[in-house]
Amino acid sequence: MSAGGTGRGPSRVPPPNATSSPGTAGTTAGGGYLTVDGIRVRYRDEGARDQPPVLLLHGIGRSLEDWEGLYGRLAPDHRVISVDLPGFGLSERTPGRYSLESIARFVIAALDTLGEHRPLHVVGNSLGGAVAMKISALEPQRVRSLVLANSAGFGKEVTLALRILAIRPLGRRLMKDKSRRTAYRTERALFYDRTFVTEERLDHAQAVGGNPVHDEVLLAVARHLGTFRGVRRRWRTELLRTLADQHKPTLVVWGDEDRILPASHLEHAREVFPHAEFHLFEKCGHMPQIEREEEFDALVRRFIGSVEVQG
Repeated sequence: MSAGGTGRGPSRVPPPNATSSPGTAGTTAGGGYLTVDGIRVRYRDEGARDQPPVLLLHGIGRSLEDWEGLYGRLAPDHRVISVDLPGFGLSERTPGRYSLESIARFVIAALDTLGEHRPLHVVGNSLGGAVAMKISALEPQRVRSLVLANSAGFGKEVTLALRILAIRPLGRRLMKDKSRRTAYRTERALFYDRTFVTEERLDHAQAVGGNPVHDEVLLAVARHLGTFRGVRRRWRTELLRTLADQHKPTLVVWGDEDRILPASHLEHAREVFPHAEFHLFEKCGHMPQIEREEEFDALVRRFIGSVEVQG
């Protein structure tokens, strides 16, 4: 798939009863479902197990299909792992209250289940970027480098739709509309180029939205991270301070036409992470890994390669 090509949607979602188990050696291929702390979670695991590991983390309400373009390019010389975060995609939800920490700890537990304990290159988009940073804050030794794509955590401003979700009655009312038209509006907000809102991508969005726990988890995460006024300051400030002190190799990228988290957040990222590398994609929305697939892949591969050369 080329960012300037057809803009085709993600691959078909596997049926809910699909199962697979991680290999014990050699090359991994495909994925399926894992049981992590009693929770059924969908995952993808490709590449050679003895190669440097890369973890891909999607955004709020999304799924591992958002990384479709990276698997093939990274897998020849990396172990590439992604999961549907608990309650999103086709994964079950975790019990109890949701928080950035609870999601991060679940991802760590999933990695343990897969037998991956080495330091990872973690690539996160939107909420996935905040989760990536939280993993590094909780267990610094687990994260070798960070790639943060239009990541949550760098500013207060966020799309009105997510601010409404933080208001309990309005959020629930908003989530009731499962129409194709609503799916289109949601997908359209993610991209600068409307050709990326394909019928296949809309089918996938509706399948993911049909997860019986999707709505309650989305509302819980939205309320934890923000209010109607925007993204909460406290968790952002604490997390960024911790990560800044780690001075970990970091690449921060943004799309200049992001309607979910504005590109102005990139300037704050420059202030708090002076050690990091930065890139702004022109005529690009919230998901550069899809809308600028080839450029994004090349940027990530170059960055990861430079980290590995440095040792």
